[in-house]
Amino acid sequence: MPNSEPRYDVIAIGNAVVDVIASCEESLIEELGLNRGGMTLIDEAKADELYEAMPPAREVSGGSAANTLAGISTLGLQCAFIGQVADDQLGKVFRHDMRATGIDFDTPARSGEPATGRVLIFVTPDGERTMNTFLGAGQFLPAAALDEDLIASAAILYLEGYLWDPEEPRKAMRRAMGVAREAGRKIAFTASESFVIDRHGDDFRAMIEEGLIDILFVNETELATLTGEEGFDAGFDAVAAKVPVLVATKGAKGAVASAYGERAVVAAAPVAKVVDTTGAGDQFAAGFLAGFARGEKLEVCLKRGAIAAAEVISHYGPRPETDMKALMAKSL
Repeated sequence: MPNSEPRYDVIAIGNAVVDVIASCEESLIEELGLNRGGMTLIDEAKADELYEAMPPAREVSGGSAANTLAGISTLGLQCAFIGQVADDQLGKVFRHDMRATGIDFDTPARSGEPATGRVLIFVTPDGERTMNTFLGAGQFLPAAALDEDLIASAAILYLEGYLWDPEEPRKAMRRAMGVAREAGRKIAFTASESFVIDRHGDDFRAMIEEGLIDILFVNETELATLTGEEGFDAGFDAVAAKVPVLVATKGAKGAVASAYGERAVVAAAPVAKVVDTTGAGDQFAAGFLAGFARGEKLEVCLKRGAIAAAEVISHYGPRPETDMKALMAKSL
């Protein structure tokens, strides 16, 4: 049982990065030799080189788990974030954006190199995003930076798979899981990307087997990578048998979830025009968790996810730009 009433609905640990987003033609993706539609980790020199090659861009604070918190916060829930920025201009931008969204973010900035992380996102006319990520200071989030009382005070601890890659944050997240478990809280995990599963799948599968994950978010590609099953249903059933709550998104084909033996399916919410798919999975998780934290029915949680994902892909940037409470009220 939880030790006490939670102060926060959701606390997340994730990458603290600023997204630099630019529209471009398909030809630029080819010219720069980018991994179209994927996410590639790059170093600071490559980040500078791609930035130079980018058309005019806009900067918005991003990071997968941070985007999810922004979505949850706009729906009126209490959130806090743990992540590492550097003591530089982009770090200040990121901190300001988080706090302006109503999210508590007090992890101290890190001095010296490397700089605050950034993601250079090239968006082609079909709305597909090609992401190139320099993790920067975010790779050096130490377990010592964790506020354990803060973690214990949240109903749900949400962890970002992307941050499993660097060693220091991975140790920090394992420690946070122990703190949350001891406090009787729920642990949610997003797989983030197939390449993360390629590298750390054994870890993730072990955590699933050991019952360390209460809520797992995957898309259909990640599910196949995690299970080795080509068929969606076979992969879903294999994981659903071991994770109390499983949420699997299928892009334009909607989403499926299972929770404590119950299953629900929803179609994707309609979108007039797909502008930029950045943040679709992040906002789906936000909508779902906002409903789940309030004890809503599984189908309603999924519908909230679908509505939030549809809103974010209708404009540039990974965070909501609409009055999400009003949109939910109208759409549900």
